[in-house]
Amino acid sequence: MGICYSCVDNASVEVIERFGKFHRIAQPGFNCICCLIGETVAGSLSLRLQQLDVRCETKTRDNVFVNVVVSVQYQVERDNLYSAFYKLTDSSRQITSFVYDCIRATVPKINLDDVFTTKEEIAHDVKEQLTKSMSSFGFMIIQTLVTDIEPDMKVRAAMNEINAAQRMRVAAVEKAEAEKVQVVKAAEADAEAKYLGGQGVARQRQAIINGLRDSIKNFSSDVDDVNSKDVIEMMMLTQYFDMLRDVGARNSTVFLPHSPSTVADISSQIRNGFLQGQAAAPNAHQMER
Repeated sequence: MGICYSCVDNASVEVIERFGKFHRIAQPGFNCICCLIGETVAGSLSLRLQQLDVRCETKTRDNVFVNVVVSVQYQVERDNLYSAFYKLTDSSRQITSFVYDCIRATVPKINLDDVFTTKEEIAHDVKEQLTKSMSSFGFMIIQTLVTDIEPDMKVRAAMNEINAAQRMRVAAVEKAEAEKVQVVKAAEADAEAKYLGGQGVARQRQAIINGLRDSIKNFSSDVDDVNSKDVIEMMMLTQYFDMLRDVGARNSTVFLPHSPSTVADISSQIRNGFLQGQAAAPNAHQMER
């Protein structure tokens, strides 16, 4: 009589006291407790990996309040069960206090945008601080994670608007570059088309000049008492009538006729041009020599 027993769960231990003083650690399984000599179960400790989520509100360097959620994974040290049981009344509250202290000492040195990119550095600082503080109490810190960073709703909306504006600006630049390329290519195509069109017009006019020259030579040789002036005036009149025929073929064209003497003026201008060209030809040959 006076012998009791206790069944300790796996991954757990129980602290046995004798007359209120620590006596031994009961390991998992069946354990006898001698009540006659004052042995009692003072409490138990879990050897499992435990996780504590801590939400801490703090202010960043640019005066923005954020909620930082830190997940701390810790475990009781098997070699220091006495300290884990007797030195701390509430290990969770103690860890929470250390997390608050570390977060509120680290985050105020960082701007809001940098907080999201330095999560690992913040978690590393928290782990180092907790390891130094909790090792003397019989707890080891396995891992520390910054699982969430929550700015105020208005701040998040402003950040989203800034991000959207930046993306719109990039899209506008890309669109402008595309339009620029399109305009440049169109200008290059137009220049090439004009160049080719100019070559075609030049060839057409050269062919017309050659034809007129041959016509004048043939007409002058076949008909006596006709000089070059008469032939040119005749051809000008013929082309004038051809022009009237082409203009009259279109119903939408408005034509303002001029006096017949204008044709003579035009022919005189062309004749003078031919004479000036013939006068300049010998000088050009002399300059080439």
